[in-house]
Amino acid sequence: MSETIAPEGVAQNADLYALVAEFDDAESLMAAAEATRDAGYTKTDAYTPYPVEGLDEALGMRPSRLGWLVLIMGTLGGLGGFFMQWYANNIYYPLNIGGKPLNSWPNFIVITFESAVLIAAFTAGLFMLARNGLPRPYHSIFNTPNFENVTRDKFFLAIEHRDEQFDLVETRAFLDLLSPTQVSEVER
Repeated sequence: MSETIAPEGVAQNADLYALVAEFDDAESLMAAAEATRDAGYTKTDAYTPYPVEGLDEALGMRPSRLGWLVLIMGTLGGLGGFFMQWYANNIYYPLNIGGKPLNSWPNFIVITFESAVLIAAFTAGLFMLARNGLPRPYHSIFNTPNFENVTRDKFFLAIEHRDEQFDLVETRAFLDLLSPTQVSEVER
């Protein structure tokens, strides 16, 4: 384990990923997340066995722009599907069948809709995978003691080492004030 000296003269562990506090219930985690945000920590994350409403706001996370991206790409996909049909029927291979106009747009509705849904779904899936850094077979948070209980009944709050305000001693003291079950140092 390597140690580096921080500018303030406090020893910092260079192999440290985060300090992680374990809580027994969602209410304690929410209160701790709000206190962490109010204390100025920005590189934080919470791990829960089920979705906790309001936790993103309590951690200070901004809303995702994924919805706007999916809307734009779905619209472009629909326009692309419509243009593909229009081009095929009007320019590339025009057929006059039963005296109908070449640009018979009601016939194009189904493919236009399906193209919009297809492109929007692929955009949402691929953007989500890229944004979440998946596939990721290993993450440092898995080194946390008792972390396997996050899928059952435990709640965890992590303050990452790369946070500008992180100081090993002060951050540990801060987390101890939040009354967790335990505070763990998690290595990379």
